[in-house]
Amino acid sequence: MLRVPRVKPDGGGTITFFLALGAGRQMCRLATTYQTQKQALSYLQRHRTEFERIARTRLASGELEDGLVVLSML
Repeated sequence: MLRVPRVKPDGGGTITFFLALGAGRQMCRLATTYQTQKQALSYLQRHRTEFERIARTRLASGELEDGLVVLSML
């Protein structure tokens, strides 16, 4: 799982990661309210299994925005 952090102007940020699907990959974006990239990455790592489960469910149901699975904090 690759993570690419970005900070939004409102102080929150997004973490982009790839969900492994056999030989393929699906890009996912997690919106957070954390002020630092380190905090957001730590949050993603702590809840990685749950976010992957939610992302797979949304992908299976076709819930994509511009080709991305969009998630928010639990």
